[in-house]
Amino acid sequence: MPAYLHGYQLLDRFQGLDQFLTEYQGLWKPRPFTCLQLGWERQYPELASHLRQCTLEEAETEAGAERLPAPYSQLATQAKHLSAVGELPDAGLPSAGHRLDVNVPGRKWQQIEAFSRRLAFRENTRHWLDWCAGKGHLGRRLLQPGQQLTCLEYDADLVAAGQALSDHHHLPATHVHQDVMAAGSTDYLTVDKSVVALHACGELHVHLLRQASEQGCRHLAVAPCCYNRIPGERYQPLSTAAQASALQLDMLDLGLPLSETVTAGARVRRQRDLSMARRLGFDLLQREQRQCDDYLPTPSLPVAWLDKTFEHYCRELAALRQVDIQGTPDWTRLEAAGWQRLAQVRNLERVRNLFRRPLEMWLVLDRALFLEEQGYKVRLGTFCDYPLTPRNLLLLAERDR
Repeated sequence: MPAYLHGYQLLDRFQGLDQFLTEYQGLWKPRPFTCLQLGWERQYPELASHLRQCTLEEAETEAGAERLPAPYSQLATQAKHLSAVGELPDAGLPSAGHRLDVNVPGRKWQQIEAFSRRLAFRENTRHWLDWCAGKGHLGRRLLQPGQQLTCLEYDADLVAAGQALSDHHHLPATHVHQDVMAAGSTDYLTVDKSVVALHACGELHVHLLRQASEQGCRHLAVAPCCYNRIPGERYQPLSTAAQASALQLDMLDLGLPLSETVTAGARVRRQRDLSMARRLGFDLLQREQRQCDDYLPTPSLPVAWLDKTFEHYCRELAALRQVDIQGTPDWTRLEAAGWQRLAQVRNLERVRNLFRRPLEMWLVLDRALFLEEQGYKVRLGTFCDYPLTPRNLLLLAERDR
């Protein structure tokens, strides 16, 4: 079993990942969904040809992955080695109070429970601060006798509901209506606080790391999420090591770690497949009609659009994107080609997906190294198994008095 990372291991692992991701960026940066041909297909024609002939089912089940032509298995082995990280130890948190989990969806409560059990700090916590708290379920789970809780949340309705729940359980909790990105949020980031953030998106958790370290918060426990939710087009590295990297990441690159869902049911998957196949069929249509071999971005569409015939779907989408449809397109051919392309896209993405976890590890290690530079002792590990949530990496940071 791999161990969690700390000390010199953080920089060692980051440098290994950085070399891997930089060397093979030609394999994971191009997106099969938007490109009819990928640059790396000329470099690895046997692998490309094999993947283009695989079925949609083979892509879904990863069937025969170990028999794919080179360099697939070598890359898979390297990616697995560089992404390996162990679970953080159980901190021995007492069992949850009576009915604390009421009205919390089962999966969410399991995530809260798993996250809460990993927060082992040398010095005991006196005051928890739940960042982007929602109704404060996480903070209430953490709260032990003699401790206090403050929850910061942007949505006033959630603040009111959370305060009502805390009052119902007679807990010493204060729920505050606060935009965590606004200047006033730093008033709550005092030295005595232990700050927790479970799946705070993008800039919300990056802002926390910067502000909490500047204010001197003693403890930080952050499980990052949605790395692509950033204010600009390009990623701004936090640590010295990442700033020195040749890797340049845009919002599309940052979306790669988030491109997998492990919780979708069969109906949702069928809808997703139909939607993607139709978009890919429309993509072929718009290339023909515009006589331009470029992908044309399309907006998110209501699920009800999938009830339309393929022709009706394409005509309405073309009107939306101001594409004039000339002549009489062969709708049957285009619809079938959309499904064929979906199978090809999913299988070509198998190469790109090898880099999904390495890129996420690179991003989280950038955050870990930044906190080390700010004087924290940092541990990086998982807090739960992957099927419970793919975003299962947890940063624990502790600063000496």
